[in-house]
Amino acid sequence: MPAVETKHDVFRAIADPTRRRILTLLTEKEMSITSITKRFPITRTAVNKHLMILTDAGLVASRKSGREMRFKLQPEPLKEVQQWVSMFEKYWDDKLSSLRQYVESDE
Repeated sequence: MPAVETKHDVFRAIADPTRRRILTLLTEKEMSITSITKRFPITRTAVNKHLMILTDAGLVASRKSGREMRFKLQPEPLKEVQQWVSMFEKYWDDKLSSLRQYVESDE
């Protein structure tokens, strides 16, 4: 099965703090745009723009339910972020080992 082509880069989509908060909300449950908008001090139009960027990046899926759109998290594209970050884990491990050695040497 071919990968779904996205219009927006996952890294750019999650770079914005509002979009990260929206993703966090959607980890709990599927939500309507009205429910999401109530959690932010911005307009429904602004929330909708954020949701469209997240949808274009493949991070959010939407469906129509009555007159409202409902949104849910699609976490699969975040694997790309996880893989990229994991390349740097060895540096964190090295720093933590150095810190451990430093702390233990003072004892």
